[in-house]
Amino acid sequence: MKKIGSVVTAAALAGMLVLTGCGKQDASSSANGKSETSDLKTQESPKSGPITINPKIEDKEILGKGPYGEKAVSAKTLKLTEAEIAKIKKGNYKAAIVMHYTGNDYSTAQIRALKATFKRMGVKVIAVTDAQFKAEKQVSDIETVLAKKPDIIVSVPVDRVSTAGAFKKAADAGVKVVFVDGVANDLKPGKDYVSVVSGDNSGNGAAAAEVMGEKLGGKGKIGVIYHDADFFVTKQRSDEFEKTIKEKYPKIKIVARAGISGPNDGEKVASGMLTKYRDLDGLFVIWDVPAEGALAAARTAGKDNLVVTTTDLGTNVGLEIASGGIVKGLGAQLPYDQGVAEAMLAGYAMLGKKAPTYVAAPAVKVTKDNVLESWRLVYGADAPDVIKDAAK
Repeated sequence: MKKIGSVVTAAALAGMLVLTGCGKQDASSSANGKSETSDLKTQESPKSGPITINPKIEDKEILGKGPYGEKAVSAKTLKLTEAEIAKIKKGNYKAAIVMHYTGNDYSTAQIRALKATFKRMGVKVIAVTDAQFKAEKQVSDIETVLAKKPDIIVSVPVDRVSTAGAFKKAADAGVKVVFVDGVANDLKPGKDYVSVVSGDNSGNGAAAAEVMGEKLGGKGKIGVIYHDADFFVTKQRSDEFEKTIKEKYPKIKIVARAGISGPNDGEKVASGMLTKYRDLDGLFVIWDVPAEGALAAARTAGKDNLVVTTTDLGTNVGLEIASGGIVKGLGAQLPYDQGVAEAMLAGYAMLGKKAPTYVAAPAVKVTKDNVLESWRLVYGADAPDVIKDAAK
């Protein structure tokens, strides 16, 4: 079995990931801190015709709800016609991308998709900012961006409370705000912001549960490592994982549960769980970076037969899946197509076209059998060579 060279090091590098980042496809960066997808050949966006989401994405029910309990509208239902695109182009609009962080695969894919789609729409991207997971930095970024008078802001809020005033200021100035994965506190859909776009986080949890059930043959004892924070995105994932296990795999018993407060807690929490419950057959870990730590803990404990499932397709867990290792599969978001959807919804606002207030992209169930296909679907790019080689 091929092994990841240094999971602990990769997890340590990912330690800067903010708690809310786990709801944002916290794919790991490479060891030198550079996103693995940045040097890959990426898919070409069509230069004419309507703008839609990738037709290869599976049509499936969206399980997750929005921040105000809204039923999700699938990103696949969004469309901008050629006539609508031509009308948007005449507006000479400007957009700013105000990111929480730009140093991971998720953010790279989102920004690439936003830039490509805005270019199709004739919208000029005047700024891409990186808040480095600091709320005060994001507030400053918004102030700086507003001085450039954008028509559109697309943003992942670092902290829904601390950034609320800055986003409200943008909305009151007439800027059309499209949120990603979460909303700033007390901002109202259709009034203060256009829409929020996310992955199907409940669907991701269900996919991870299905992989667990299949790999354990429908029976065994498992532990759940959840995100110990009041954050609806990650709560949806762990809740749906447990619900799916209980309903579809009644002979699989969840005998241990423990929370993490941050991405670097995975190894410590998993180690404690594996020490106390030596007969565990599997572990669900809330997202890929702490799953890397759990993977290290399993190896230290000599639990090479443990089944680990998670959410978010990062480089290290993707490599482990491709190698037939301890991580057997996961539920993944579609950050590239989420980025396309975000730009399209901004276009809806420019047209005065009614937009759904919560849009989600379907979850992708990733296993060894489809890891290369899934990577391209998730990131709009070929998988890194190291994953290709492991999948052979």
